[in-house]
Amino acid sequence: MRLLFLTPYYPPEVGAPQARIHELAVRLVRRGHEVQVLTALPNYPSGVVPPEYRDKAGTWEERDGVQVHRVWIYATPNKGFVRRVVAHLSFMAAAILAAPRMAECDAVYVESPPLFDGVAGWVLARAKGARMIFNIADLWPQSVVELGMISPGFLLSAATALERWCYRQADLILAVTSGIEQIMRERGYASKVAWFPNGVDSARFAAGDGASLRRDLGLAGKFVLLYAGTFGLAQGLSSVLAAARLLADDPRIHLVLAGDGADRERLVGEAGPNVTILPSQPAARMPDLLAAADVCLVALRDLPLFLGAVPSKTYEAMAAARPVLLAAKGEVAALLERAAAGVVVPPEDPAALAAAARTLAADPETCRRLGESGRRFVSEHFDRDVLAARFEALLRGVTGPEASPGGII
Repeated sequence: MRLLFLTPYYPPEVGAPQARIHELAVRLVRRGHEVQVLTALPNYPSGVVPPEYRDKAGTWEERDGVQVHRVWIYATPNKGFVRRVVAHLSFMAAAILAAPRMAECDAVYVESPPLFDGVAGWVLARAKGARMIFNIADLWPQSVVELGMISPGFLLSAATALERWCYRQADLILAVTSGIEQIMRERGYASKVAWFPNGVDSARFAAGDGASLRRDLGLAGKFVLLYAGTFGLAQGLSSVLAAARLLADDPRIHLVLAGDGADRERLVGEAGPNVTILPSQPAARMPDLLAAADVCLVALRDLPLFLGAVPSKTYEAMAAARPVLLAAKGEVAALLERAAAGVVVPPEDPAALAAAARTLAADPETCRRLGESGRRFVSEHFDRDVLAARFEALLRGVTGPEASPGGII
C-alpha cells in the first residue's frame, strides 16, 4: 500500500510525534509499503532552522527508505500562542500547495495537534482519492483551554467547530491513549476510532551505555534522577525543582533535566547546585542518556486533561530498564502500576516526590527489580514492531475493498 504522512514534526527534530511517525514509517517500508512524508523544515522547539535547511522553500530527501518532502514554515519558538497559530497556518498552506507534487497514495495519515493539519490532510486525501487517518495525540482545543492559553469566545468556538469537522472527515481516528479513545466513543465516533499508542524500540533502548556519559557530566558516584523531554506548561517542572531543593541535604542525589521548551529559561533560573540542565539531546544519544540515570522522572500537572495522558518517555524509560518515578494521575499511573515498573506520587507535590526519590536511592535492589519488570512489560506490549503490525491491519481495514469512507456522520 501507499501511505502519506502529514506532520509538521519529523526528525532530525526530537520529540514524541517525531519518533512515533518516523519509526512507524521506517517499519512500514520494511514491510513492503511505499511511504512518503510531507513535513516542515526542521525548527521545533527552538524556532531555529538548521543551517543545512535554511533559506530554502523546500527540500526532498530520503531517510531510511522514506521519501521526505519538507516545505517552508513560519519558524517560531514553541511559545507565544499567536505566533504558534501563525506557524501552524503557514504549514497548512504550504502543505496544500505541495499536494500536486506528492505521489499518489491510498491513505493520508494526519498528525494532530495542530488541528489545521486536518484541513491540509482533507485536501490531500481528496486530491489523491485516498482515505484520511486522523491521529489524536492531544485533545485540542480542550488542552489549551485547561492550560489557560485560550478563553471562551470566538476563537474557542471556531477551534471547536474545526475539531468536530476534522473528526467527521476522517475515515479512521487513531487515539494515542485509552482516555482519548473513550472520549471519542462518547462523542459518537465509536465506529471509526481505534486505540493506537506510542511505543518504543525496545532493543535500541536496552542497549544504552551510560558509564562514559556519567563521567563526562561529573556524575560518577551520584544517584541520578533524570527528566528528559519537553520543558513546557504541561509538565509542571517547577515542582520537580522544588523537590530538588528538598533533596539538597543529600549530596549523593542529583537531578538532571535534558530538553527544551517554553519554560527552559525560567527553569534555568530556578535550578540549584544539585541540578544539571542539559540541552535537548539528539535521538541517537537518548539510550545512553537513559542508561546514565538511576531513576527516570515523568511529571504532569494536576489537571483533568492529563488523566488520559501517557507521555512517551514512560515507555523509553521502561525499555531502558530504569524505574520510573511518576508524578501524575490517571492512565499513565495505572499503566505503571500494572507493569510494576515504578513509583507513583501525586502530581505537583514536591514533598512526596522528594520522599520517593530518597526511598529509591536507598534501595538499589528495588530499583533493579522495577526496571527489569518495566522492560519485560514494554517489550511485550509496546514494542514498535508489534505496533507496526497493528497499524498495518488498521490500514488494510480502512483502505480495503470492504471499507467505506468515513464522510459525515
